Amino acid sequence: MKANKNILITALLIVISVMSIGYSAFATELDINGTAEIVGEWNVRIANIQAISISDGCDAGQPEYTDTTALFNAKLQKPGDSITYEITIENAGTIDVALDYASFNTDKENGSPAIEFCISDPPDELKAGNTATFTIVANYKEEVTELPSIKTKTIVSKLFFKQK
Repeated sequence: MKANKNILITALLIVISVMSIGYSAFATELDINGTAEIVGEWNVRIANIQAISISDGCDAGQPEYTDTTALFNAKLQKPGDSITYEITIENAGTIDVALDYASFNTDKENGSPAIEFCISDPPDELKAGNTATFTIVANYKEEVTELPSIKTKTIVSKLFFKQK
């Protein structure tokens, strides 16, 4: 009986060893690791504003700009005068953009009816690394026959770009 127990214990140890070796032969551990990084850069900005056409006797002032604002101060002399400002928009980023919407609001209630602003279409889209321009013209209406009591008019423009 003792011999049978020893044979049985030995047989069980051999079976367990064979099963362990068999399991390790058919088991593999896989490690999968990774990293994600955002490398796109958003950088749509105003790159320049300049007066490109000035009626004789008018003063275009010194237009100023930052990355997100442009400012001009046109001084018009007489009916028919105008000053055209060209605004350059640059996509210095790596993401193509599209114009979501643009708003051009003038001081209609309190501004001079003798002054009008004409705006060309801003760019509909701007690919990464490119520039585009549009113009704003300040006009002293030619049909004005009397010096107006209100002599200024303001325009507030906003361009909203989104990822294309």
